[in-house]
Amino acid sequence: MNLFADFENRIKNALETLDLVKEKRSELAFDRIVVEPPRDASHGDAATNAAMVLAKPLGTNPRALAELLGNALKQDADIAEVSVAGPGFLNIRLSTAYWQRLLASMIEDGTRFGQTGLGNGRKVNVEYVSANPTGPMHVGHCRGAVVGDALANLLGFAGFNVTKEYYINDAGSQIDVLARSVFIRYREALGEKVGEIPAGLYPGDYLKPVGEALAQEFGTRLHTMPEEEWMAIVKDRAINAMMAMIKDDLEALNVKHDVFFSERQLHANGGAPIRTAINDLTFKGHVYRGTLPPPKGQLPEDWEDREQTLFRSTEVGDDIDRPLIKSDGSYTYFAADVAYFKDKFDRGFEQMIYVLGADHGGYVKRLEAVARGVSEGKSKLTVLLCQLVKLFRDGEPVKMSKRSGDFVTLREVVEEVGRDSVRFMMLYRKNSEPLDFDFAKVTEQSKDNPVFYVQYAHARCMSIFRQAREAFGDLDLSPSVLASAVDGITDPAEVQLIAKLAEYPRIIDSAAQSLEPHRVAFYLYDLASSFHAHWNKGKDQPELRFVNDKNRQSSLARLGLVHAVASVLKSGLAITGTDAPEEMR
Repeated sequence: MNLFADFENRIKNALETLDLVKEKRSELAFDRIVVEPPRDASHGDAATNAAMVLAKPLGTNPRALAELLGNALKQDADIAEVSVAGPGFLNIRLSTAYWQRLLASMIEDGTRFGQTGLGNGRKVNVEYVSANPTGPMHVGHCRGAVVGDALANLLGFAGFNVTKEYYINDAGSQIDVLARSVFIRYREALGEKVGEIPAGLYPGDYLKPVGEALAQEFGTRLHTMPEEEWMAIVKDRAINAMMAMIKDDLEALNVKHDVFFSERQLHANGGAPIRTAINDLTFKGHVYRGTLPPPKGQLPEDWEDREQTLFRSTEVGDDIDRPLIKSDGSYTYFAADVAYFKDKFDRGFEQMIYVLGADHGGYVKRLEAVARGVSEGKSKLTVLLCQLVKLFRDGEPVKMSKRSGDFVTLREVVEEVGRDSVRFMMLYRKNSEPLDFDFAKVTEQSKDNPVFYVQYAHARCMSIFRQAREAFGDLDLSPSVLASAVDGITDPAEVQLIAKLAEYPRIIDSAAQSLEPHRVAFYLYDLASSFHAHWNKGKDQPELRFVNDKNRQSSLARLGLVHAVASVLKSGLAITGTDAPEEMR
């Protein structure tokens, strides 16, 4: 249950009872009413702007309206106190009985607590990573992989029907470069002295096993074939080898995709899917023959000073119209983007999310224009850009360069600091902001290391249950028993911890709506901090300890609170893609 949504409905119902509101109900925008935690917890448990947003259309003073609304809310048995603050905000303090019932529902729900059904089964496609299949994953791909995967987990938890997708860029010029690079390694495997890898090709040693595999499969036969023949064979083998490597790297990071979509599918049968997509845009009036003025700065590869087939993308939000078919009849890269979006749209997705690197900022408007043109506003496309990750080791920068073959791979980072540390820290800053990643700091066992601090909170919960079983050998710790004992929770510090737990559904909904999975990571740290602080109070105040071997009923009540904390931590960690350990050494 979402406490804040619950009281938003109660406040609206209370407003409906006011004569002042009844007279002008049709003129009032109830959707502007917000209920949220007050900035200062000492002011209450919930705060609303209802009087502030409705006073003007009602022709009254916000404080006067707040007083009227407050008097109506005082009739609610779950509200212990209502006070007017500032120019007309209402602060609400809830009854202990309400918190106890809410805790009982948290215990019964377990890791399902927080699922509000926001998505209502709507189909969403999240495309992320989509690295060119030209080498192993490096740390530059890592952030987008984690953000995309966690976002998909978050949307799934929030009730959306999510498909995780990887777009394999296996039809561009970089694949020709890959094939030529592999062919050199093939010649090397046959015993030929190849010398230094020519500039413009991929020099990394990761291609040597691919060349060796070709030598074992074909012997010297590839060497005697015309380039057109060996190129096709080497492309297939190289792409398959690179994708197997990439999938292994992603598996090490606990990143999984439901669909791997090959760009070559769009070029099959003479590019039939692309032709179909262009015909569809033509039918909708978005395509014409014309010329484009030269763009400012460096000319893109697909620009021509000739008449071409163009997408009238300026009419759907783009800066310039985009070429689809060149003057020689070949399709542009952009045309494949159009066909790919149409394929997703035809698969029934109501929202498409692209998680891209910061260097793709120039693609945002054109992709949004494609969505408007193809779907005619029926599908929403959102691009999330992930800023760069800067690697440090004890404060010293770590340099990398994929082209030179001298780069830090994703797998190296995971093997050094652990999957969970990588994933959680990649989410511990908003994706649109640069991220500094220091190998030393992410392995510290301290409060300054967020992933350790959160996982330690869950492990501490599990240790409390082990302690309870030692103290009470026959203790029934089933959710139904724990939920029935919550009336023993009365201490203000315990209620404050329930209030922090109660924020979780609101965090889930707001994070899903804003497409910001980092909010979950931040919340988990705050919850862990609240739990550790409450645990520490038990050192000085024995009556607050979770397990009191002289008071079985009190222990049951507090174990219910621990159960709720552990469930939310486990749920949130699952969204981030990290483990919830039962013990830490």
